[in-house]
Amino acid sequence: MTDAPQRKIIHVDMDAFYASVEQRDDPSLRGRPVAVGGSRARGVVAAASYEARAFGVRSAMPSVSALRRCPDLVFVPPRFDVYRAISQQIRAIFSDYTDLIEPLSLDEAYLDVSEDRRGLGSASAIASEIRDRIRADTGLTASAGVSYNKFIAKLASDQNKPDGMCVIPPSRGAAFVAGLPVKRFHGVGPVTARRMNALGIETGADLAARDLPFLQAHFAGHASYLHGAARGEDHRPVRPDRPTKSVGAERTFEQDLSAPADLLNALERVADAAWTRIERSGARGRTVTLKLRFADFRTITRARSVAGAVSDRPAFGAIGKALLASQQPLPGGIRLLGLTLSGIVDPDHEAEPVLPLLEPR
Repeated sequence: MTDAPQRKIIHVDMDAFYASVEQRDDPSLRGRPVAVGGSRARGVVAAASYEARAFGVRSAMPSVSALRRCPDLVFVPPRFDVYRAISQQIRAIFSDYTDLIEPLSLDEAYLDVSEDRRGLGSASAIASEIRDRIRADTGLTASAGVSYNKFIAKLASDQNKPDGMCVIPPSRGAAFVAGLPVKRFHGVGPVTARRMNALGIETGADLAARDLPFLQAHFAGHASYLHGAARGEDHRPVRPDRPTKSVGAERTFEQDLSAPADLLNALERVADAAWTRIERSGARGRTVTLKLRFADFRTITRARSVAGAVSDRPAFGAIGKALLASQQPLPGGIRLLGLTLSGIVDPDHEAEPVLPLLEPR
């Protein structure tokens, strides 16, 4: 650990937020496996209730795959205006405890409560009161992670879900991270986790045993982040009101894609995942950017801007298709494809930008 200022960070994460709202508002859905999203052939699950997750249904999963896993799955169309209104209720609760609030999406945020504004005595007491107020005001449950940095607080909020809390003090930080599988680390998706596993890295302890030059050789620009994370170190401050520059999604493929039909199908999946994040953030933008990474790791981007904000998922996808078509025929196989919205014109809400290591989970 360094001598960086000691912070008290809470990560609050609503439990199955979209699906829980639908179950709250429609009693007939309670206790049933629910997916928020489209049930059409190319639909994607935006959120799944815990009953659906028991069958392996997850967000960003194609709807057809979700139905195969859970034939009794009930699809409900998303109501983002309702989710945004509830998110504002929750944000108002946060603001009673701190001005240092960094939203990641409609349903999760970091809070820096190093200053005990209400004199509750500890960050865990603050987190408990916030969770109680969310339940009382919205009828929904939230989980919270409490720790000394953002990285561990986010990991901790997932530890006792749903409706739970986990507190990790500085004395336990490195040991907590050491015992976790690397696939739990923020920014390490399935493909990266498999790359790590192939190198003999399966846990935080395995990652901490690798020195920085080794990580630089295998993970390039992300080596410093991984090196610190494996040791429970993260000195990023909570950044309130940070402007959204872009929102999107990208996917790394197990095998390079070259057939036009395969690329179009992959683009549809990425566009669905990206638009779910865009809706979740509440942002609107004018520029759509296509990212293509070839088998030799050469990366290109192509962008197109429109006069007004991109209005909906079909318009977003159509621009992505046009950008992809403009690059045909491609000179080689594609190992990664991404689609991003930028030129944000409504920054009232914000989302986490796409991380190069972040893959659909």
